[in-house]
Amino acid sequence: MEEKKVMTHVQKGLLVSLILIVVGIIAHFAGIENEGWYRWLPSIILLAAIIWACVFYSSQMNNQVTFGNLFLHGFKMSAVITVIVILWTVLSMTLIFPETKEKALDMARQNMEDGGKMSDSQIDQAMEATRKFFLVIVIGTILFGTLVVGAIASLIGAAVAKKKPVNPLDQLSV
Repeated sequence: MEEKKVMTHVQKGLLVSLILIVVGIIAHFAGIENEGWYRWLPSIILLAAIIWACVFYSSQMNNQVTFGNLFLHGFKMSAVITVIVILWTVLSMTLIFPETKEKALDMARQNMEDGGKMSDSQIDQAMEATRKFFLVIVIGTILFGTLVVGAIASLIGAAVAKKKPVNPLDQLSV
């Protein structure tokens, strides 16, 4: 009997990371990366991909999995994606597309000015702090956001995937 090759969480994470990076590059060159609707697109892709991965993993394992197995598979996949996306973001914001930082800072300033709740000196102080900790804020946002969406998607994927867990006591011979 030939053994099935199971696609690992690392392989799936690499594939989804590549998709997210390509979508991000397209959005950058199309000038839509700061549009309100686009900000949700990577999260929707991530959610759908992890749910798919859990369902696919269950079918690869002939549905002989538990909720915990499926959740762990999805969450490990989201951890792989998180690391790769953070590395890509740092690389792209520092070397490939350094103008992205200035665009984001300009947009933040504009949002603060449009809000009308802050004085000019408060806006200047906020912008100084944001500029100083920009990369830390971006990394923290990606880390938290991707892992939260990954956890939610893993829960949904583990819940909807077909499961026929094997009872280890049924395999004991007396």
